[in-house]
Amino acid sequence: MAGIARKKFTVSCAFLLGGFSIPSAADWHTFWHSQRVAYHRTVAWPQPFTDDSARQAIAPFELMKHNGWRLHNTIGNELFREGDGALLAAGHKRVCWIATQAPSHCRVVYVLKGSSPGETDARVNSVRETLTRLQIDGQPPEVLLTDIEPTTASGAWANQISRDWLESLPPPKLPSTSSTGSAGATEGG
Repeated sequence: MAGIARKKFTVSCAFLLGGFSIPSAADWHTFWHSQRVAYHRTVAWPQPFTDDSARQAIAPFELMKHNGWRLHNTIGNELFREGDGALLAAGHKRVCWIATQAPSHCRVVYVLKGSSPGETDARVNSVRETLTRLQIDGQPPEVLLTDIEPTTASGAWANQISRDWLESLPPPKLPSTSSTGSAGATEGG
């Protein structure tokens, strides 16, 4: 009896929808399966979507962190000797810090490309030579080339900015106190 009612319902729905053919059993199964999935997804909301939402929300910040470490670990022009691409003493210290002190997932040395391919090769070889002289546990850091030059400023300029800021600060003042020791007390309460 239920099968006859279902067929009548299907035929009447098909008639109302413009004479479509009667759906097969597989079509009905697919339809009811999709309804069940939609119901359970709605009941479980927002749980199925929170992980994806969290990943999408933090993705830009992860990219910013990566870019920040890339700029921090870039060995720039000021750390190489002009002409032959040899590392200066400050460059050696920077490479040593990256190889031994940086967080393990950030131990990548980025070498700023030189003005010629020969100078770039000399820079990379100088960094690799410094890395081979270090006592590093595990794999040595990867050495990659970059075109992005980190922004730098002279120490004199940074010192002048700091001094100007300190001179512009107002002198510190303590709050006034009354004889009872409470700050800002007024007479007549």
